[in-house]
Amino acid sequence: MTSHHCSSLLSGKVPEAKPASLCLSATLAHANRMRVRATPLGKPSLCMPHSCRTACPLPGTCNIPSNIGVCENYGEGAPNGHEKVTMQFLNDRLANYLEKVRQLERDNEELETRIRKLSKCHESTMCPDYQSYFQTIEELQQKILCIKSENNSLVVQIDNARLAADDFRTKYQMEHSLCQLGEADICGLRSMLDDLTLAKCDLEAQLESLKEELLCLKKNHEQEVHLLRSQLGDKLQIKLDAEPTVDMSRVLQEMRCHYEALVQTNHNDLEEWFQDQSESISKQDVSCSEELRCCQSEILELRRTVNALEVELQAQQTLKDCLQNSLCEADARFGTELAQMQVLISNVEEQLSEIRADLERQNQEYQVLLDVKARLEGEINTYRNLLESEDCKLPCNPCATTNACDKPIGPCVSNPCATHVLQYLLSIIYCNIYYHNDTLV
Repeated sequence: MTSHHCSSLLSGKVPEAKPASLCLSATLAHANRMRVRATPLGKPSLCMPHSCRTACPLPGTCNIPSNIGVCENYGEGAPNGHEKVTMQFLNDRLANYLEKVRQLERDNEELETRIRKLSKCHESTMCPDYQSYFQTIEELQQKILCIKSENNSLVVQIDNARLAADDFRTKYQMEHSLCQLGEADICGLRSMLDDLTLAKCDLEAQLESLKEELLCLKKNHEQEVHLLRSQLGDKLQIKLDAEPTVDMSRVLQEMRCHYEALVQTNHNDLEEWFQDQSESISKQDVSCSEELRCCQSEILELRRTVNALEVELQAQQTLKDCLQNSLCEADARFGTELAQMQVLISNVEEQLSEIRADLERQNQEYQVLLDVKARLEGEINTYRNLLESEDCKLPCNPCATTNACDKPIGPCVSNPCATHVLQYLLSIIYCNIYYHNDTLV
């Protein structure tokens, strides 16, 4: 009876299971792959007694060894009708569960292949080839750099030419100012020469007037003397013991000498005054020229400083323009990147919403699985109690016979097939429950 139950439990003839959801299939398949590893022969590995490893294969296969058939004496007076019905029901449930597991594994493999195909298509659509555009952009960047270097060299040449022109302009202005100063000095000296010429003419006119006055006085004196002599004549010859008369010629000579000395002194004084004035004017001219040269040198230095500052200002303006252009380019580039990131964020948010919905669905499925687990644990406990009660009713050495090949089989203390089927079922259930717990966490 018990061997019949074991063969019906491990046979591949089970009713078809209904297709489960994708999430549950992925969960169960992954749990079966991760928790229940396969042996080199493709069978799940469980802890079994050494005496029954060759006699009783693991669940999940349809090849039942022939030595299982010797356990026909297990059912001697053990289960009643109610226990048989319960065992048959549990066997059917176990077969349906195993078939569901296999179906879920197949569905999981199909789903994984579909996911790989979709991921490849998504990568091919999301990652187009921009290598040709990158090469074109690099070539254009190289051309732009060459043009910028040429432009910078031309700007430097223009600045040098402008500085040279400014230097020549300053030199011309300086020479022109010196020429104007010389012309002004010449005009001043000419005006002074004209003044001195006028003074000389005045003095000469005064000298001529004095000479004419002297001649007039001489003539008047001679006329008076001649008149007196003519009046006196030879009538009166009076001899007086008086002092001799004044020599008019000598007096005139003295007056002439006096006036000539006066004219000479005036002339000398005028020449000294002219020399003093010319020396003072020349000294003032020298001092003014030195001050003018100092001012001109300061003006040149200031102009050079202004030119240098203008050049630096132009360089700073060009740098500012370049920075503004780079800023605009960076703004445009980062704007496009921001738009792309916003699109990615929206996609990720949609994926997150889908993931949340999947998590909620998985939570519901998890609750369903917990209910199924509770029911299965109750059924397994019932199955275990039935097996234990059946084992208690078996003889001490029920398996001490030979199989179809006349090979002796070692003694079995209990029913190993049913025990390991029960262990395998428990391992699958706990693995599925633990894996589902891990995925939800």
